[in-house]
Amino acid sequence: MTTMENVIVLVNRIQRACTALGDHGGDAAGSLPTLWEALPSVAVVGGQSSGKSSVLESIVGRDFLPRGSGIVTRRPLVLQLHKTEEGVQEYAEFLHMPKRRFTDFGEGPLFSSDTRLLGVIMGVYCFEIGCLVGLPHVYSLVRKEIQDETDRLTGKTKQISPVPIHLSIYSPHVVNLTLIDLPGLTKVAIEGQPESIVEDIENMVRSYVDKPNCLILAISPANQDIATSDAIKLARDVDPTGERTFGVLTKLDLMDKGTNALDVLEGRSYRLQHPWVGIVNRSQADINRNVDMIVARRKEQEFFTSSPEYSHLASRMGSEYLAKLLSQQLEAAIRARIPSITSLINKTIDELESEMDHLGRPIASDAGAQLYLILELCRAFDKIFKEHLDGGRPGGDQIYGVFDNQLPSALRKLPFDRHLSLQNVKRVVSQADGYQPHLIAPEQGYRRLIESALNFFKGPAEASVDRVHFVLKELVRTSIGETQELKRFPTLQAELAAACYEALERFREDGRKTTLRLVDMEAAYLTVEFFRKLPQEVDKTGPGNPGTRTGNPPTPSDDRYTDAHFRRIATNVSSYIGMAKQLAVLLDEDPALMERRIQCFKRLELYKSARDEIDAVSWTR
Repeated sequence: MTTMENVIVLVNRIQRACTALGDHGGDAAGSLPTLWEALPSVAVVGGQSSGKSSVLESIVGRDFLPRGSGIVTRRPLVLQLHKTEEGVQEYAEFLHMPKRRFTDFGEGPLFSSDTRLLGVIMGVYCFEIGCLVGLPHVYSLVRKEIQDETDRLTGKTKQISPVPIHLSIYSPHVVNLTLIDLPGLTKVAIEGQPESIVEDIENMVRSYVDKPNCLILAISPANQDIATSDAIKLARDVDPTGERTFGVLTKLDLMDKGTNALDVLEGRSYRLQHPWVGIVNRSQADINRNVDMIVARRKEQEFFTSSPEYSHLASRMGSEYLAKLLSQQLEAAIRARIPSITSLINKTIDELESEMDHLGRPIASDAGAQLYLILELCRAFDKIFKEHLDGGRPGGDQIYGVFDNQLPSALRKLPFDRHLSLQNVKRVVSQADGYQPHLIAPEQGYRRLIESALNFFKGPAEASVDRVHFVLKELVRTSIGETQELKRFPTLQAELAAACYEALERFREDGRKTTLRLVDMEAAYLTVEFFRKLPQEVDKTGPGNPGTRTGNPPTPSDDRYTDAHFRRIATNVSSYIGMAKQLAVLLDEDPALMERRIQCFKRLELYKSARDEIDAVSWTR
């Protein structure tokens, strides 16, 4: 394979990969970077009935495009031609049907087998019926698939779509070339079309030809004034210097006798940077008779060589010359833009890598890897939560403030003055001894006064527990929000928050019970040392500091090797399995974020593949 063939085939492969990922120009890439627009291409532009289809079929050498009145091409057709060795059977392949090769462009009868059988019964063959009504007796499977694939996206309507159909043709009779056949420009909407169809088609065509890397194949019929050519008008708007435009004049054999198109072909009517190319299309009779395209090419060349008006231009006229010219120009455009394409690829890879780091890498499918990811995410949250508590981040100081400010302030507001007033003390002491007066010290009175005084602590103590609980919940919420790794997984965020809140709720209940128990312990037990000091501290009316007492946790029963023990093992295993089943649920991402990450990942793989493809080719200067 020559270097020229290498570069065109290389771009063909990259364009196919772009199309598969939704990057096909026409403003279809959205906010993602587009590689398609950097790749040189040839867009075929022309008005309806300008001869676009005939030009493309002449270049390919096969009948394969849909024909008819009105808008026939309703989706862009990316046509990639691959030259093969002589003797190799030619075939076509669609990108949306990669495993099927179309090896016979004229395969299949126009009528069904049932209709043929009916014709036999009637003594008339369907072939004869087809000839009588002027219809070809065969149809192209490639043509039918183009129609079917168009209908799959747009329905059986006259709507258009910017999503292209990708067709590759492998043949020894073609040159390496990529052409983009676009819907024909029109001036009015016909029945069944929206009023905006004229503008919609022009906008779609412009979205391709506006790109500086796009070569424009502007097709105009010779039997119409070039000044009214839709293709030339559009090409002049987007390429005023004519550097990217290749003018093609079709239907030269249909001009009125005594007239010719030399003013256009020789550049006097409208000058372009590249010479105009004249084409002689097959007649409708030739199409109906299914005249071989190779024969049609030969007849076309004979027209130019034998024509008094065009014989001096014959060497650069005709569809074969046009195909070679476009192949050479496309190869030159690719070669000239390789450095900028490489630079764009490397720059975009860096940008996509950065965005992938922000969005997160794809999630593994096995439960072990998913569990590991969840634990890593929980550790990231735990680290931030501890930083809030330990002082690396704000928030932990609020807990200190509860015990250093709020609790002491609440205790100072307790009604100790009223509780320890002389009148109340006498009442409590006298009531505590009943009918038996105390002998030395009012022990029971002391106990009741201390117990009732300490009971005042319960309210502020419970309030402190609630306040710390509220602060911790806020720190959980803040920490989850600050854990960047968790932003991908809203369900995991919610589950983690719920688990933390549930644990904090349990801790609050345990804390409240423990706090009240401590108050009760202080009220229920007075140390001996306290009573020994009573004679020396009889004037002190405060409750004192009787100290605390702690107990040992109960020892769990040992039920190993019992049925209960085995049931517990089964329960633990079942719980783990249930947790593993929930891993994928916990790791469900926000759909928009997940789709963005998936598309970025695919686009990144495309750019890396393109870089490797380019590096593998030896460029000759």
